Amino acid sequence: MKQQEKTLNQLPLNTKGIIKKLNCQGNIRRRLLDLGFVKGASITPVLISPSQDPRAFSIRGTLIAIRKEDANLITIHI
Repeated sequence: MKQQEKTLNQLPLNTKGIIKKLNCQGNIRRRLLDLGFVKGASITPVLISPSQDPRAFSIRGTLIAIRKEDANLITIHI
């Protein structure tokens, strides 16, 4: 099966993806890297707020909520 490439924001709830690339620079890139959003890390969206933003993701044993605009900067494989 061929891997699909999407942004993290497009990943359905409880579907595991693998981080491929961060499409950002500067402070936001540093913050995401510090939180564990590194190439090859497994990530799963587990919660969505009632307003649909932010979403909470399980990554490296931690639950982290990030905004939709930041999730759009992360490319993943399914």
